[in-house]
Amino acid sequence: MKPSFSTLFLLLLIAIGVAFDKGVLTVPREWNPFAPLVVSDPFTPMTRLKLKALADDRDACLAALDTAPEIAYTPLEDYTPVAGCPLENVVRLSRAQVAFSSSFVASCPLVLAWTMYEQHELQPLAERLLGARVASVQHYGSFACRNIYHRENARRSEHATASALDVAAFRLADGRSVSVLNDWDDASEKGTFLHDAKAGACQYFGTALGPDYNAAHANHFHFGMRGVSFCH
Repeated sequence: MKPSFSTLFLLLLIAIGVAFDKGVLTVPREWNPFAPLVVSDPFTPMTRLKLKALADDRDACLAALDTAPEIAYTPLEDYTPVAGCPLENVVRLSRAQVAFSSSFVASCPLVLAWTMYEQHELQPLAERLLGARVASVQHYGSFACRNIYHRENARRSEHATASALDVAAFRLADGRSVSVLNDWDDASEKGTFLHDAKAGACQYFGTALGPDYNAAHANHFHFGMRGVSFCH
């Protein structure tokens, strides 16, 4: 009597489990949902799941941040800078591979998503299209205790938990500037760079918005942790 398909499938699962247990088979770290996140890991479907999980795991998030090159940050205790907008699992980011127009307070997962985006998407893209690395980033901040679009009856903005960063412009190592407001519709490499930079951000951030979304984003990109690949 031939074994049934379900029996064969069960035996296969057992064999695979034994192979993993004995070290015959291994899962690459970037594909292993239980392996710590490392900034140098290539993006996989597990990356965003790991970023989401770190929202409630301060120690693991800080450990992942410490794998980032050239990063300078200060962990902060949970606090409430403005009534109604408590901040948890936040750090103050001073610089990463890029300098910033000013340091800013942001959720640890947001900073981690930025460092991965910067290393895997932004810098390779700048070198490929513009022939120079990004040296600094001009931003409009991360924390603002407000509702979406300042509407009284709207839900809280991602900025209310410091879980989003508004990026206005990039300055290259050779001194050139690339501005969302001035260069988004540019037909040259600057415009291509901005479009591709926003598209690349969709992998690491839950929300990535730009000028094509609405007039409120005509002068900046909004990179936030809420949602799953809401990219416009």
